[in-house]
Amino acid sequence: MLLMNEKIKASEVRLTGVNGEDLGVVTRDEALETARKLKVDLVCESLFSSPPPCRLVARGAAKQQKNEASKADRSAGQAPKVKELRLTPHIEEHDYDTKRRQAEKLLASGNAVQFVVKLTNAKEGAAAKELLERFAKDLAANGRRKTGIQVSGKQAAVQLDPV
Repeated sequence: MLLMNEKIKASEVRLTGVNGEDLGVVTRDEALETARKLKVDLVCESLFSSPPPCRLVARGAAKQQKNEASKADRSAGQAPKVKELRLTPHIEEHDYDTKRRQAEKLLASGNAVQFVVKLTNAKEGAAAKELLERFAKDLAANGRRKTGIQVSGKQAAVQLDPV
């Protein structure tokens, strides 16, 4: 939690200036007055020591740093999502290029890509496997195979994870 300005309730604080200089232990009112004069925020860094260490920071900078840090924590904690791209075994060259570009974007953004080829009859299995091998080879710079090519019943699939 971020305590700023009037929300700091300690009677005395250990104050650090805008440029990192130590201003010593001062009363809360003195620290707030100094912050107002310099047009900056007074931010409490820790409540676990007495007097609590506080610093003067540019107005709005403390909230922005906190928001950026929490956003980074959230995105770091998320597992990469698996995005599915569906195909047919007899795909035209233009459509192939479009799906390849889509997969490159997804892999570049950190998501895994699962290619699924829908089969209408048993004879299409070889064509589907060939298509998936071509995708895996063309996307080798962006992703590596997590699974082998699985052909089962009505579909063939392969998953690529980002490099």
